[in-house]
Amino acid sequence: MIGLLALALAVQTTQTPVSTPAPYHVIRRIPLAGEGGWDYLTVDTVAHRLYVSRSTHVAVVDLDHDSVIGDIANTNGVHGITFVRELNRGFTSNGRDTTVTIFDLKTLAPLSVVKVTGRNPDAITYDPFSRRVFTFNGGGANATAIDPQSGTVVGTLDLGGKPENAVSDGRGRMYVNIEDKSELVAFDPKTLAVQGRWSLAPCEEPSGLAIDRRTRRLFSVCSNGVMAIVDPDRGKVVTTLPIGNGVDGAAFDPGSGFAVSSNGEGTMTFVHEESPDSFRVVATVPTQRGGRTIALDERTHRFYTVAAQFGEPPAPTPDRPRPRPPIIPGSVVVVVLGR
Repeated sequence: MIGLLALALAVQTTQTPVSTPAPYHVIRRIPLAGEGGWDYLTVDTVAHRLYVSRSTHVAVVDLDHDSVIGDIANTNGVHGITFVRELNRGFTSNGRDTTVTIFDLKTLAPLSVVKVTGRNPDAITYDPFSRRVFTFNGGGANATAIDPQSGTVVGTLDLGGKPENAVSDGRGRMYVNIEDKSELVAFDPKTLAVQGRWSLAPCEEPSGLAIDRRTRRLFSVCSNGVMAIVDPDRGKVVTTLPIGNGVDGAAFDPGSGFAVSSNGEGTMTFVHEESPDSFRVVATVPTQRGGRTIALDERTHRFYTVAAQFGEPPAPTPDRPRPRPPIIPGSVVVVVLGR
């Protein structure tokens, strides 16, 4: 791992600016009450709301007033949130219960619960082309397709490895990172047929994934501190660029041309798309320790992550050789980055 990272950094050194001003900075922090950690967060640009997963519930933030306005309870082990605007419905992936909760976007009231076909549903994504919601099941190495109108499972796709985040190109193809294989898989969301599978080397353990639908470029962020930029039509890694450590999330803003990684070390790395085959690291911006996932509001071009203050980690044990430090109660915040 060290050798690959060193090589990637050496190759990209000439592309990393020395004194370019940071394009974004932290403009505020929004306190989040309640217990639990966090995973994905998602912006509803129509309703101007931010949804934040909090282990057993989902906090809902009004982005016009930067305040919590609601909560979706009983989402045990929740990872992600997605929306189907035309149905006025939201969907959460509940990892511990192996379920999806369907809720009303206006009232936040639960409507139904769907049992999915793989353990630990993690990422969840709506594909407008097939009009299906997909969960990507880390414990099942598969994806579950759900009809959002009837709330029923309509199919399962074997992915051949542990899926992480996924995106839709809106034109009949979806892409998903396979973490334990360091691969990217393309599939048809209607037929549930795998259409392509290729290595992301030198990327290791890809997690967050973003897409530029105009230029058809994918941005996979990887545990060895690189962003792999992929041309999915050629099944080829175009280039890799250095990012921060502890990454778990990626976003692409079509308005600014920035692909952004959210790094748990407490930074975001901003990569600018100069052309479909030319990219450069513009800046690595301080956020806050723990901010490893990310959401973008395309309306305001603001980026969001979640972080906290941490105590000292407990002593290692045979069962937990690298225990996580505890979250200090009352310290969880949404960190907002703007220009």
